[in-house]
Amino acid sequence: MRYLGLDLGTKTCGVALSDKTKTIASFYKNINYKEEDVLIKEICEIAEQEEVEKIILGFPKNMNNTIGERANATILFKEKLENKVNIPIVLEDERLTTKIAESTLIRENNLSRKKRKKIIDGTSAVIILQSYLDRRER
Repeated sequence: MRYLGLDLGTKTCGVALSDKTKTIASFYKNINYKEEDVLIKEICEIAEQEEVEKIILGFPKNMNNTIGERANATILFKEKLENKVNIPIVLEDERLTTKIAESTLIRENNLSRKKRKKIIDGTSAVIILQSYLDRRER
């Protein structure tokens, strides 16, 4: 059994998957979507195929710890996903994950802006999931 990490964007969703020991998060894929129902269906298929027991969904709180428009949209998405998949879904604070991911991609891989844009959501999903895994171990 594994954990699935999600970084929900308005057009793409980054997906990360833990190893079976729930120690290491790895990039799985980026999903481009126009309709949430299509995205939810694909997430459900991944969850079933990879034997996922928990989903960790990035929760984009504001820097002052308030809940804004994107966080409210994430809560609604979580509710829709919960209605389709019988797996617990945990919201994980994702403040600064995109900045961390971008910094990592620039520093370690020296990727151009165009190339970073294609993989930033997946990298953020890895950071969200790894953060959850690390905290769970403490």
